[in-house]
Parts: sequence; structure tokens; C-alpha cells
Amino acid sequence: MARRKSFMTVVTQAARQAERARDRQVRQQTQLAKEGERAQKAYMRAIEQAVKADAKAQKEAEKEQAKLYIESRIAQVDLQNEQLEEEIDELNNILNATLSVDDFLDFHTLRKIKPVFQGFIPGIIGVVEKQPVLNLPPQLTTMQKLVPGAKKKYEQEIEAIKAEYLKKIAHYNQREIERQKHLVAAKNEYEHKAAEATKEVEEYNAEIEQFEKEFASGDPDAIVNYFTMVLEASSYPEGFPQEAKLAFVPESKQLVVEYDLPPFESIPEVATYKYVKAKDEVTTSARPATQRKTLYASVTAQITIRTVHELFEADRSNHIDTVVFNGYVDSIDKGTGLPTRTCLVTVRTTRDVFTKMDLSKVDPLACLKALNASVSKSPAELAPVRPVLEFSMVDPRFIQETDVLSTLDQRPNLMNLTPSEFESLITNLFEKMGLETRLTQASRDGGVDCVAYDPRPIFGGKVVIQAKRYKHTVGVSAVRDLYGTMQNEGASKGILVTTSGYGKAAFEFAEGKPLELLSGSNL
Repeated sequence: MARRKSFMTVVTQAARQAERARDRQVRQQTQLAKEGERAQKAYMRAIEQAVKADAKAQKEAEKEQAKLYIESRIAQVDLQNEQLEEEIDELNNILNATLSVDDFLDFHTLRKIKPVFQGFIPGIIGVVEKQPVLNLPPQLTTMQKLVPGAKKKYEQEIEAIKAEYLKKIAHYNQREIERQKHLVAAKNEYEHKAAEATKEVEEYNAEIEQFEKEFASGDPDAIVNYFTMVLEASSYPEGFPQEAKLAFVPESKQLVVEYDLPPFESIPEVATYKYVKAKDEVTTSARPATQRKTLYASVTAQITIRTVHELFEADRSNHIDTVVFNGYVDSIDKGTGLPTRTCLVTVRTTRDVFTKMDLSKVDPLACLKALNASVSKSPAELAPVRPVLEFSMVDPRFIQETDVLSTLDQRPNLMNLTPSEFESLITNLFEKMGLETRLTQASRDGGVDCVAYDPRPIFGGKVVIQAKRYKHTVGVSAVRDLYGTMQNEGASKGILVTTSGYGKAAFEFAEGKPLELLSGSNL
């Protein structure tokens, strides 16, 4: 799976980098950029003309040179201001930018086209050298034969020509052997490279095909990889971290996302640039702190809504019913100087609730409020919120590590416990957490009803706890029963604990109510 992750990351990151490169190219071709370039070229021409001008024209050239210099500086500042406005506009439209994009990731687009080869082209080594020819002198005439010594001289000449010919033939044959050897080697190398290239594409496409099958079958790892790729393919302003960890809970069809938000410093400190002619310098005016804080709060809200939107839109197979988003920012604690990681926004929402919204008309912060999200009261100051669901509680790596530990300390399987053992376990767990528990009558399915008291002032009170030792998903009826029990008992909070998981209807019913649903991984 690591190999698949690597090439998927390369594919999505390459697409994102290409899109960013195109955006940069468009910005560089704006009218102000062209105007600045024109002014700069005119300024350079003026310098050249000034050098060539005679003494009388020197002053005029210098005046023109100074004028063009000022124009180039003003054009440069105008360009900086326009780029700054574009940056602010991009931050204000993080959510809107994705609404016109189809976030569905088509597996066919991930496949590589099988290479087409034109055939082996040998080049110079494919050209056969012309074979040496034996060119003998013409036979002696009758008159020439009568000349004393002529016949012997002729025979000697013939022998010399034949000897030279045999030498050339030997060299020719040796060269031809070498040529044939190089020709065969070159052809073999070509065929090997062609076969390797074809094999590489076939293996790559086979892996994509297998990935598609696993995703279609609902394999948790494939689902996590697919939606990781969806988020990696999303185009954000340059410099945003755009890192995410995902985990999938099959029992409740719940996707949990831990997403890295940009730091407060990503909001520009500069409001405007201004050229001061008298000092020949560019000055800046600071953007008001309240404006930066407001924009940063909007950015974090937009990223949250955008991420949830992209996940649901890309999920044409309906693998996901519920999305949990936890947005974190990495920073340095100014009090300790140590790295810190703070959750600034957390939300759990279902497909049915979220997809009914018209995101083109919402205010990001108001939208999160409507989703009952928990949002930092001051993101710029890193005021934390408690995640609605800790990522470590559903991350397969964490769960697998826990399973290994259970084999080391002989920890029992919860489903193998007797009803009374399960009741004692739940009671003891909440006692260890500081609650004063009172065990009530156990239910027939091995669950336990427990009334607990949180002794803390203000935040404490009566808590009703119910547990379901289930193998299958807990339905919404159990959550309704808990809520009814809580109201009858006059409790301030209800907690439902299960060895399995919950469906989207259960989360929808619990939304906005003093109910907490703990799944098997939490337990």
C-alpha cells in the first residue's frame, strides 16, 4: 500500500503544481505587468540614448530618463498592489473556487496509455559497408608478351593486387562481424527497453485496476487512499500546508479527517504599497489586525466546508454517510518556545444534511454554526476547541497497536465477556474517569444502564450511561431511548457506549443534543 500511496501522491501533486504554474503565468501576463515591462524597457532605452547624446542633448535625455524611471517605479508598485488584491481575493474565494470543479476522481484518468513504438531504427550501424572489389589489370596483348620480362612483371603485379585484396577482405569481414554484433546488441536493448516500458505501464494500470476494485468493494484502505488523493488534488493558494490524515470507520460509514490549516501568518500584513517620489522608495501601510483576524477566521471556515464538500462530491459510490473534520494548525508556543498543535475547528455532519445546503450563498462561519460545529473563538490567538472525535480513536494504526498490546497483557475480547463482566467493566471505566457511578438493572442483550454523577461544579451534574455490546451498527432507536431516559432522569448529559459503531441517523439525531456517542474504538 505504501507504493500505491507514493505514486498517487506524485500524480496528484504533479497536477496541483502544474495548475499553480499556470496560475502564476496568467498573473505575470496582466496588463500592469506588461505596462511595467514597457516602462522598464523605455527606461533602459533612455539610458542608452543618454550615453550617445551630445552635451547639448544630455540634459533633455536625463529629464526623460528620470521621467521614465518614475513611471517604471509607479508601474511596479501598481503591479504589487494588484497582486496583493488578487491574493486577498483568492483567500476570500477559497470555498467558491471549488464549487465549479468536479472533485470526482475518475480511475480511468489515472491509467497510463500503453506506449507505441515505431520499430527499431538501427541508424548508422544498419548500413552495410560496400564490399571490396578485386580489380585486376587487363590481360597482356600478344605484342606485350613479346617484351622481355613483361610476363613476369605482370604476374607479380597480379599477385600483389590479390594479396592486397585479401587483406582488405579480411578487414572488411572483421568490421562486418563487429557491425552485426553491435546491431544485434542495439536491437536487443531496444526490445528490452520497449518490453520494460510496456511492462511498467501494464503493472501500473493493473495496480490502478486493483485499486478501483478494492474501492468499489468498500475496502477501508482503498477508501482512505482514494479520498486522500481527492484532497491532494485540490488547488489551494501557494504556501498552504494542504496535508491531511484520514481514517475510515466501516461500521458507521464515517470518514474522519485531520486537516492541517494554514497559520495566521498566511494572511498578508501589508494593506497597500505606495511609491514616495521624494525619497525614491516604496512604503507600505499595515493591514488592520481586526481585518486580518476576520479574514483568517473566514479562511479556516472556508477550508472546513470546502473539504467536506469535496469529499461528499467525490463519493459517487456512496461509501461515506458521515464526515468528521478536525482542523489543526501547527505553531510555536510563545510561552515555551516548543512546537504545538491546536485544533481550531471541528464538525461532524452527514451527507443528507450537508448536501441540502447551497454553498454558493452561505456565509462560511454561519454555515458552520448551522452544522453545529465547534469553532475557535479566536483562531488568530490559537484558542483551542475539543475535537468532536479524536483521530487516534479511529486511526487503524492506533487500533492495531492496541490489539498488539492486548495480546501482551492478556486483555480479554469485549464480545467474550459475560453481561455481568461487561457491566462491571463499564462501571469501573467511568469511575476511573472521576464519575460517581450507580449501576442499575442490566438489559437482556448484555448492555448496562448506569447513572453517574460528575462532581465538578458548573460543568458537572447527573449523567445517564447506556452500553450496547453489539457486533452490528447501533441504530437510531438506541439513541432515542437514551435521550428519553436522560429526560426522564432529569440528567444533564447522556452517554451511549458500544462495542461496534453508529449509523448516520444516530449521529443526526444526537446532533445539537447533550448526547455523546462512543464507538468500539473509543471504548
